[in-house]
Amino acid sequence: MTQSIADGKVVSLHYTLRTKGDDIVESSVGGEPMLYLHGASNIVPGLEKALTGQAPGYKGIVTVAAAEGYGERVEVPPQSVPRSAFPAHVELEVGISLLARGPNNQQVPIWVVALEDDKVLVESQHPLAGSTLHFDVEVLTVRDATQEELVHGHPHGDDGHHHH
Repeated sequence: MTQSIADGKVVSLHYTLRTKGDDIVESSVGGEPMLYLHGASNIVPGLEKALTGQAPGYKGIVTVAAAEGYGERVEVPPQSVPRSAFPAHVELEVGISLLARGPNNQQVPIWVVALEDDKVLVESQHPLAGSTLHFDVEVLTVRDATQEELVHGHPHGDDGHHHH
C-alpha cells in the first residue's frame, strides 16, 4: 500500500528551488535526494503544507510566499563582529551560514554578508527572506519514521541508520 505524506513520515524527494525567473538557487537533481521528517519543521512551512497528502510519484511546482518560506525581510543593518570572535580555523566568506549562541545559549543561524579588514558583518535573516520560492518537486518515497527519528526530529537516511 502506498503511503501518503503526513506527520511522522520520512519523505525522499528531488527538488529544484528558483526565486525570480529561472535563477536556480539550489537543486538535488543529479545528486542525492533530500530526506526530511514531515511535521518536524525540517522544510519551509509552505512547502510542507503543499506536500501533505501527496504520495510517491507526485510531481509539481509549488509556489511559496515569503511569509510561508523564510519570512518577510525586515530591514535591519548587519551586525559588526570582530574577526577574533570566530574560531581561527573557520574560513569566512560572504554567503556562508554559521551557528552562533543566542541570548539563552541556544544555537542561532547567522549569515556572513560582508568582510571588512578585522570585522565580519553578519545578519540573522535567511538570504531568501522576502523572496517568493518556486519548488519543482518530485516525491520519490514515503515511509514511517523510526522512533529514534521522531525523538531526534530529523531522518537518519533511507535505511533509518545514521550516526551523529
